[in-house]
Amino acid sequence: MQPGPYARNGVPVVAIRDLPRPSLQNIHRSAPIIEAAYRRSRVTGNDVLISVKGTTGRVGIVPVGFMGNISRDVARLRLRDEHEPAYWFQMLQSPQAQRTLQQAAVGSTRQELSIGTLKTLSFCCPSRQVQERISAVLSDADQLIEALEQLIVKKQAIKQGMMQHLLTGKTRLPGFNASWRTLEAGDIGTFKGGSGFPIRYQGSVSGRFPFFKVSDMNNSGNELFMSKANNYISDGQRKQMGAVVMPRGAIVFAKVGAAIFLERKRILAQSSCIDNNMAAFILDNSSADIRFVHHVLTNFPLGSLVATGALPSLNGRQLRSIPLTIPADLDEQRAIAAALDDVDNEIGFLRQRLTKARDVKHGMMQQLLTGRTRLPVEEGAA
Repeated sequence: MQPGPYARNGVPVVAIRDLPRPSLQNIHRSAPIIEAAYRRSRVTGNDVLISVKGTTGRVGIVPVGFMGNISRDVARLRLRDEHEPAYWFQMLQSPQAQRTLQQAAVGSTRQELSIGTLKTLSFCCPSRQVQERISAVLSDADQLIEALEQLIVKKQAIKQGMMQHLLTGKTRLPGFNASWRTLEAGDIGTFKGGSGFPIRYQGSVSGRFPFFKVSDMNNSGNELFMSKANNYISDGQRKQMGAVVMPRGAIVFAKVGAAIFLERKRILAQSSCIDNNMAAFILDNSSADIRFVHHVLTNFPLGSLVATGALPSLNGRQLRSIPLTIPADLDEQRAIAAALDDVDNEIGFLRQRLTKARDVKHGMMQQLLTGRTRLPVEEGAA
């Protein structure tokens, strides 16, 4: 349906963004007089939903008790009694079903699945009893995944609160009462821009120095410490191109382009070179702890320093003027960093569990939804 403007206390209208499990919170609502013209597309509990325009193939299921309608980007699948909705919700998310849906979509710039096409698609499925057993097992896996996701969000909120208190001195750790200093980043270190990286030197997977680009921040294992590069160079190559070596422990970040606004700050795990779209903050270790300052910078939006222009960029003057408030006592800096690191480690452990839970569910789907592995069904079940 075409929902029109938001109407308070109106009829809920499910859009792609509301999948996979629509909720009455933060959902668009349509005026009843508008929605009444689209009675045929109304949805109720256990209807299966499929996105059919733009981002095609996203799957959802309507919670029991929910009553509303759907936008034009979503199609409704109302199953006969011999089918279990929760099974179809799971099965349509499987890699095999997703390939079928993607192959059926048409359009180059904006893909679309027509209702007529959806009606012709075939999917293998077992009896309702087996569907119920499979969906129950996969739903249990979903509950574990959702619980881990919620726990990670909770831990991240706890960490954010700790940062707001510990990094500003509002809350002091036991045993510390020395004063804090208000200064600028240039008072405790220097900023250096990266070096040009000619194409003829790129492509080597080994060498004396990693040569990091902004894109290397996406590499698995580089979430905090930059340790895995896509390019390496020898010392001779470094000298030939005049590349500057940044020391181990330098904090690196993007200084040119839209990547600035991603707010990624990393720590070099070893002496490295960085390209000229990046910069490094090299600290005076006698007055500042690397991990403490990294936590502070993580909480500081570098994007706020960027002046409006054709190409976003950061210069040395802007970076040196970043305001900092830090403990004069290095031990207090280290203690605060250790407390925040503990929370980071907990979050990292939960993320590992989440990744494993997702992988396990993916493997279960591959086995159960293809019939490779069969679940026992109670004898005499109707």
